[in-house]
Amino acid sequence: MPQRPILEYPDPRLRLPCEAVETFDDSLGQLVDDLFDTLYATTAIALSAPQIDDRRTVLVMDHSGNATAPQLYVNPHILKRRAWGLVEESCLSIPGIVGNVIRATEVRVRARDRDGSLFERDLSGMEAVCLQHEMDHLAGKLFIDRLWFLRRLGIKAMTALRARQGRQAA
Repeated sequence: MPQRPILEYPDPRLRLPCEAVETFDDSLGQLVDDLFDTLYATTAIALSAPQIDDRRTVLVMDHSGNATAPQLYVNPHILKRRAWGLVEESCLSIPGIVGNVIRATEVRVRARDRDGSLFERDLSGMEAVCLQHEMDHLAGKLFIDRLWFLRRLGIKAMTALRARQGRQAA
């Protein structure tokens, strides 16, 4: 299965909201395979479809550290959030940036699997935080949108400088 390129900020495609999956077919299966292949080629623990330029509401996670606990969420919806806390996040689409955001550390999620079967699951700790981070991607949001205003301005300025340096080097 192919590993796909990961879009990086400030690519405007990262800001587009996804559409719900209505057809559970081979095309969805290929997307799921591509997401896992791309995820496992990185050191990350989760990836969402918009990060590989697909507008379907799909995300994958694996917190095992050795690719043995894959989790798939199609059309996820959070039913309950509890135990809010300040957590450190980073993102494959925003390399080199780390920031603290407020997230629920316990959630109950309803989603569909690869075949379209509905399920509910309780997540806590990093899994809960990670799910919310990836669901933000599905809505066209990035974790940096949750940072303090001056921190966001600094990230935008740094990103613009990197882009300018990249153009000058080319």
